[in-house]
Amino acid sequence: MKKAFLTGVGLTFIFAGATFAQGYSGELAINPEDVRLGQRGYSPFVDQSFPNRVFWGDTHLHTSYSTDAGMVGNALGPDEAFRFARGEKVRASVGEYAQLVRPLDFLVVADHAENLGLAPMIAESNPQLLANSWGRRVHELVKAGDSVAAYVQWGESMMANSDPLDDDDLTRTFYNRIVNIAERYNQPGVFTSLHGFEWTSVTNANNLHRVVMFRDGADKVADVVPFSNYDSSDPEDLWDWMDAYETRTGGKVMAFAHNGNLSNGLMFNDVRENGEPIDAEYAERRMRWEPLYEVTQIKGDGETHPMLSPNDEFADYGTWDRGNFGTELKTPEMLPQE
Repeated sequence: MKKAFLTGVGLTFIFAGATFAQGYSGELAINPEDVRLGQRGYSPFVDQSFPNRVFWGDTHLHTSYSTDAGMVGNALGPDEAFRFARGEKVRASVGEYAQLVRPLDFLVVADHAENLGLAPMIAESNPQLLANSWGRRVHELVKAGDSVAAYVQWGESMMANSDPLDDDDLTRTFYNRIVNIAERYNQPGVFTSLHGFEWTSVTNANNLHRVVMFRDGADKVADVVPFSNYDSSDPEDLWDWMDAYETRTGGKVMAFAHNGNLSNGLMFNDVRENGEPIDAEYAERRMRWEPLYEVTQIKGDGETHPMLSPNDEFADYGTWDRGNFGTELKTPEMLPQE
């Protein structure tokens, strides 16, 4: 099934669109000549050809398939995530039941690409994992009750940008599980399950993460090996990967950055990862592949900052500017580029 991208109108989890009608399979074509804003008519809503409904969802949700979630206590996988989003009652990892008062309209399970599915691999004693010496070692640690030590070993590999498994087939297997589960819960006109993953660049412990979201169904995204930080820490290489995906499949994909406050001035830097200054071509490419920015997350609000908006009484809402993921503290000159 082809899925339509939505148009952002604020936070990345608030979208407007009118393309989810039951059975809809075409493109949303808007002819500017048909839009008669400011002109009164007998039945003005008949002439509207722009989206006018608001849909609520989550574009950045991790399950146990994300190593930084599954290895530290999150026992719920994609199946429970979609059930919860659709309004079903689920038992949380801590044992309590949870249920939304109002179901969501859409969900993107955006698990981290780096060693995607490691926790469920360990839980099921996956033979391919056990055939890898590093995989067997962390498996034994977890089975012996020392998940923290296993997680630390994985974190060291992440920071060193060295894939301890280096097995595309294993990654593809577990990504396809997420794709298949998402397709099962997709119900046009009622609930939309969108496919995606998170690229987790942490250059020198600075956050450059992007969530990648596909417009397409399983016919195009199945067998994709998500682009990871092990492939490259440079967002321009991610854009190249996205471009190649669209060229190969005829599909559509977009990305959005988040938590620039943890990038220590690198998220919107005026210098590229290769050290060269940004130019018009760079700006156009970034606008092409990253049309949205995630404004708010538990790790800090990214709309503005008191230093940048001194007259805005709400500018200090949710501010978290202690530094990056490492030990480097924040300095004032970093703030404008976050």
